[in-house]
Amino acid sequence: MDADEVTIREQNFHSQVREYTICFLLFAILYIVSYFIIRRYKRKADEQEDEDAIVNRISLFLSTFTLAVSAGAVLLLPFSIISNEILLSFPHSYYIQWLNGSLIHGLWNLASLFSNLCLFVLMPFAFFFLESEGFAGLKKGIKARILETLVMLILLALLILGIVWVASALIDNDAASMESLYDLWEFYLPYLYSCISLMGCLLLLLCTPVGLSRMFTVMGQLLVKPTILEDLDEQIYIITLEEEAIMRRLNGVSSPVECNTKQLEQELDNVKSMKTKLERRKKASAWERNLVYPAVMILLLIETAISVLLVACNILCLLVDETAMPKGSTGSGIGNASLSTFGFVGAALEIILIFYLMVSSVVGFYSLRIFGDFTPRKDDTTMTKIIGNCVSILVLSSALPVMSRTLGITRFDLLGDFGRFNWLGNFYIVLSYNLLFAIMTTLCLVRKFTSAVREELLKALGLDKLHLSHNARDSEAKPSVNGHQKTL
Repeated sequence: MDADEVTIREQNFHSQVREYTICFLLFAILYIVSYFIIRRYKRKADEQEDEDAIVNRISLFLSTFTLAVSAGAVLLLPFSIISNEILLSFPHSYYIQWLNGSLIHGLWNLASLFSNLCLFVLMPFAFFFLESEGFAGLKKGIKARILETLVMLILLALLILGIVWVASALIDNDAASMESLYDLWEFYLPYLYSCISLMGCLLLLLCTPVGLSRMFTVMGQLLVKPTILEDLDEQIYIITLEEEAIMRRLNGVSSPVECNTKQLEQELDNVKSMKTKLERRKKASAWERNLVYPAVMILLLIETAISVLLVACNILCLLVDETAMPKGSTGSGIGNASLSTFGFVGAALEIILIFYLMVSSVVGFYSLRIFGDFTPRKDDTTMTKIIGNCVSILVLSSALPVMSRTLGITRFDLLGDFGRFNWLGNFYIVLSYNLLFAIMTTLCLVRKFTSAVREELLKALGLDKLHLSHNARDSEAKPSVNGHQKTL
């Protein structure tokens, strides 16, 4: 054997070992962080010392694995963009030789593989395993529950494969398509994952515009607002009197018939929460009240405006240039050309917008009434809800790179199975997706910033008692400037 061939094989071997080691370390970090996040919300009452404890522990590990994969899918596109810019800036640096195209392609393939594994195998197994009790007539135990779970998984797989087979036969009824129906690995799984990705993108289309408008309210709740024409001392004094009155009523209750104890306890918790917020606003410094809040609001407005502007530009590019399609251009490889017109600054802006869209989509997801019951609560979330949350976040995070490429937020070509989706080559689907995103985001923002004017118009016309607006209902218990309650 030639010495050069041995050297090449050794280099390839060391390169593969280095790539696997980096992938393992990155995933280990994500897994540890995901484990602590789930433990923060998991209900403590579910931790028994019996057979159910083992089932809950296994479901917890599978949910943690899924959440780690979701985090990896979110970080995948920003990591690829910044890696491309680093390789362009330092092409011959010894310290970044581990950062190459092979590693990026491997990460994309692993993210796609693990997403399929979690979505179609691990999460259904965790749910059925959690709900299983074993078949009647068999000895109860872990083995019986595993047997029932495997049977349910097989039946579910047959059902899904049958639905996909019928749908594919109805859509493409030619000879080539009929032959591909019998190819499980090369046809079924990519086609099924393409359908799941399309559903995830549609869910993002619904959640992201709502989240973009909701982000202003969320940040307003987290930050300290400026005190304009407000007397915080008076409000704290009034809320303290109300707290003492509720406590006296609780201490004076001798039987459940006299008063609803649970309702009083809930009112007391609300009063304490409001008092804590008022005390925090009072202790905040002047620069935190008068500088941080306006700066964050302006920053959110700028990021939202840039996102809508990029989508509008992408719509124009789709109409005049075929290469603007997600499948219209072929990548030049990692580290060969910049993905942004403005170089490193443009790449940094793309990364910020991608994270902003992901956070907004999660906020919008939990803001929708349909998924309101999915909202996790600290130390009070069942394993079933945790599994549902992990599946939802996995679908959103897996569709995030596809949505970012479809909307023109980034020009990074999707690698691995992410770029094999059939619907990405359909001009009408891509164009309609961009138009709907721009229109829905604009409407949500206009509704958000004109809500105060709309409320005043309803009051002026005497229509406020008809409850034509959701904000009118929300303002019934809102404290006024002097600390009293507003009533309609």
